[in-house]
Amino acid sequence: MRTASDRAGLSPDELGRRARVGKGALVGLEKARGNPNFATLVRLADTLGVSVSALLEGPAEGRVRVVTADAVAPLWTGRPGGEARLVLTTSGPAPVEGWRWTLEPDEECPGHPHQAGVVETVSVTAGRMTLIVDGTEHTVEAGQTATFAGEPSTSTAARAGRPAT
Repeated sequence: MRTASDRAGLSPDELGRRARVGKGALVGLEKARGNPNFATLVRLADTLGVSVSALLEGPAEGRVRVVTADAVAPLWTGRPGGEARLVLTTSGPAPVEGWRWTLEPDEECPGHPHQAGVVETVSVTAGRMTLIVDGTEHTVEAGQTATFAGEPSTSTAARAGRPAT
């Protein structure tokens, strides 16, 4: 996080003010202490102009990286047991994040608006997911993929009485 902050020319105080994150939380994150919520990570990443995973990942591992989703800690966990794991991200001028979401029956997870120009893609591998963009519901079945602008209000839900991944 410090590298991205230095690159953006932001002092810890200015980063905290712009991202609406307390100085103590920033210090804890830089020292890999604490357990920030997902909204805090999104605000920091957006303020710094980097992906959430860029804040979390260690040094590059070479030309090929293989990640097991279950080896990555969830960044969001719902009351019924659903979860979201940021499996990996690519580097470069247009980073791509790979997430694995599992929603339990009748569970909904609110999204967080992204920077202008961010495009999100959702591929459902099991069950049926309801994608809600600006209040309009879109059903995405297993085997289907949806794409949408990341800056409006979004959320995802499993409404069919069965889990969705």
